[in-house]
Amino acid sequence: MAFESLANRLQNAFAKLRGRGKIDEAAVNEAMREVRLALLEADVNYKVVKEFVARVKERAIGQEVLKSLTPGQMVIKVVNEELTQLMGGDVAKLAVAAKPPTVVMMVGLQGAGKTTTTGKLAKYLQKQNRKPLLVAGDIYRPAAIRQLQVLGEQIGVPVFALGDQVSPVEIARQAVAHAKEQQLDYVLIDTAGRLHIDEALMEELRQIREAVQPDEILLVVDAMTGQDAVNVAQRFNDQLELSGVVLTKLDGDTRGGAALSVKAVTGKPIKFAGMGEKLDSLEPFYPERMASRILGMGDVLSLIEKAQQAVDSEQAKQMEQQMRQGEFTFDMFLASLEQMRKMGPLEELLGMLPGMNSKALKDLKVDEKQLARTEAIVKSMTKAERANPDLLNASRRRRIAAGSGTSVQEVNRFIKQFEDMKKMMKQFSGAADKLKKKGKKKGLKMPFGGGLPGGFPAGGKGKGGFNFPFNFKPPFK
Repeated sequence: MAFESLANRLQNAFAKLRGRGKIDEAAVNEAMREVRLALLEADVNYKVVKEFVARVKERAIGQEVLKSLTPGQMVIKVVNEELTQLMGGDVAKLAVAAKPPTVVMMVGLQGAGKTTTTGKLAKYLQKQNRKPLLVAGDIYRPAAIRQLQVLGEQIGVPVFALGDQVSPVEIARQAVAHAKEQQLDYVLIDTAGRLHIDEALMEELRQIREAVQPDEILLVVDAMTGQDAVNVAQRFNDQLELSGVVLTKLDGDTRGGAALSVKAVTGKPIKFAGMGEKLDSLEPFYPERMASRILGMGDVLSLIEKAQQAVDSEQAKQMEQQMRQGEFTFDMFLASLEQMRKMGPLEELLGMLPGMNSKALKDLKVDEKQLARTEAIVKSMTKAERANPDLLNASRRRRIAAGSGTSVQEVNRFIKQFEDMKKMMKQFSGAADKLKKKGKKKGLKMPFGGGLPGGFPAGGKGKGGFNFPFNFKPPFK
């Protein structure tokens, strides 16, 4: 999880305040000391920490907070708002040129993941119904051109390359002309990097900038490098006037200093975050959502968006109706499992739910091998058996166990859990309806009537709770 250590420290600091009916300035000061230490340990810039804590204290000891009915929650609300502002406030969108193509220069040091991120950005633009062109402008790093071509082949995006004997400036110039001829929307120029910033690198980048007049200059930095990433961003910005930053490897247990410092130090927004190794794991950076996740408040909007992208709407409507009537087949289970996988790792999805803080998720590990065994059990059934579990007598269960490489006990346990899930499906319709109404207020269309694929409702019993659709323990260690 991104910011795991920071999230743990901050959530622990506020746990003492959250339930108190009354707080005073001393309690606020104690909490702020913990916040200050947590941010410094996360490698956030010292000056940024100092200013952040001062702003929070000024607001937190104000009359509006101290006289409120829930002062502890009010302090957390203040911290959430200030964290959001620290990371940029509103989401910063990618530029769109008045006359296509929109030219984007991707810059950064070698090893930050620049070439891969360029491919991910092309994949992201594809999902927005755009037609991008990848440009192989790194003629120095061995196999850089081939790497970009392979990425282009994987996602079906054309790659413009002139080999390693033509200057990057000329490659960029001809690529833009080619994009205009082919009526492409975006030109993504993968430029060369170095292991350190030097004048030769900057001069070449400046020449490319002058030649193609890019609409965006995005700096790709490795979030794992902490404060060094901010220093790199500052130096690139001084030389090139960046328009934004892309943070890579934000899915790991990073200290978070880069994400919390880069906007305050450089004045440039974080536009995208790399949340995994797959080519579809580049996401727009939402400061408000990230602040909420750090403080354990969840990120339901991102969860809904992931569901919308992964779920076939017509299939969803049909499955929702069947679930409400208590009809749920093994084929529907397989379809739900596949849709859940498309949405991403289950730990990441659970981390977006209110109440599922980093402490609650710490010991949750999804056993993909066990999920595969469960899938094998279902696929070993005949079509008739999947539609009608009542057919599964003892001899059929032995055959399924042999066919799936599992034991009869595992098959029996799964079938029992599946039957329990069917009985519980109607109970989820109430929670789904509530979320559906909330989604309509936000202008969002909710798949599965507001629940996640497979009947996973966002919310469940109690405030911020989460109920699995059935007591399915084997996949989790």
